[in-house]
Amino acid sequence: MGTLKFIFKRFLWFILVIIGLLTITFIITNLIPADPARYFAGPDATLEQVNELKRRFGLDLPLYQQFLRYVNRLLHGDLGIALHTRKPVLRDIMNRFPATLELALISIFFAIILGIASGIVSAIKKDKMIDNLIRLISIVGNSAPSFWLSLVFIYILYFKLGLLPSGGRIGPEIEFNRITGLYLIDSIITMNWPAFSSSFYHLILPALTLSFVTLSSISRMTRSSMLEVLSQDYIKTARAKGISYYKVIIKHALRNALIPISTIISLTFGNILGGSVLIEQIFRWPGMGLYAAKAILTTDFPAIMGTTLFIAIIYILVNLINDILYIIIDPRLKRG
Repeated sequence: MGTLKFIFKRFLWFILVIIGLLTITFIITNLIPADPARYFAGPDATLEQVNELKRRFGLDLPLYQQFLRYVNRLLHGDLGIALHTRKPVLRDIMNRFPATLELALISIFFAIILGIASGIVSAIKKDKMIDNLIRLISIVGNSAPSFWLSLVFIYILYFKLGLLPSGGRIGPEIEFNRITGLYLIDSIITMNWPAFSSSFYHLILPALTLSFVTLSSISRMTRSSMLEVLSQDYIKTARAKGISYYKVIIKHALRNALIPISTIISLTFGNILGGSVLIEQIFRWPGMGLYAAKAILTTDFPAIMGTTLFIAIIYILVNLINDILYIIIDPRLKRG
């Protein structure tokens, strides 16, 4: 019951955050001095045509009525029509989200593996050369802009060495059946190995950039948490009892250090999903980030609202899952 009560409280908080975010985003979006009806109608449209579109989309109504209409449509699964694609926003999001999700999953996978491994090594070899090198790389990863890292990787791995493609999601010559929208999964399901190879090679550069940025935070948090845990008396007692150093590190120290590590992982995963706009533009990755950037440039209010709300829901769900993982890692937390 304690676990269910904990999840219920988190879910209520989730609803309140969504309502607040929806309200703030709607108000800010409508404060932008632009006329979406004029853009939708085109540069040659007459004033009467523009006014007709305003009436059609309810843009001539008071702001509070527009908000109530938007919420009503939202409850029916209608996010409106994107002005720059002339298609339902929800359909656009569903078509583009798999690309962002696949990029985020591959990026966070490598970031977790490399970040935790380097953080453990750094903690074990505290103040040694390898520790200083890992910390230096972490500082570079945290301070270097992602677009700069992207250009560096493109210059070295594409322009100079010719090892990887510079952009896109799959080679234009490849044809295969799209099932889930996740190209790696789809190519495995259909046993299309040329498609798998092409999509994997196209993933490496953008995933490498996002991984490098995020693994720095994971590595630093792992090092800090491991150092704190390794200084505890029960670790010294376990070593005094003759338990191998490997078991102490993995079974005792790492388990107790996982809570702050899982927090930074959930935050970085949410940041990847919602903050990959620059990366997707640089690598021409047809995901949510590229869609959101085009929506902003064209003042596409329905698309801006839809992508903001969708990304926020995903971000909050990731943190909700992380809160549940807390009580799995340490059941004492559900009594707090």
